Amino acid sequence: MFVTYFVQSIPALRAAQKAAGVLFCEAETRNGYRHTLTARESKEHMAAYRACPEHLKAMKAFHLIAEGKTYGYESDTVPNWQEALILWEKYGKATY
Repeated sequence: MFVTYFVQSIPALRAAQKAAGVLFCEAETRNGYRHTLTARESKEHMAAYRACPEHLKAMKAFHLIAEGKTYGYESDTVPNWQEALILWEKYGKATY
């Protein structure tokens, strides 16, 4: 599973970092989970990234490479990691 995770997640992260409209994109390990924090200029930019081949491939393999929750929302500011993780804990939805 470890190798599969990196084979799927690294291309998706690189694509996220290079995608149009990206304001912020990082991955970190916090509390034993690997998290990605991204901010985009618009919903349209986020939808375009979510439809890219690298993201679609990673999502198809999600059940093999990861477990956890996701959370997305709109804001006029980019949250820091602490703020984002509080929101993720409170409002995140399980992803299977």
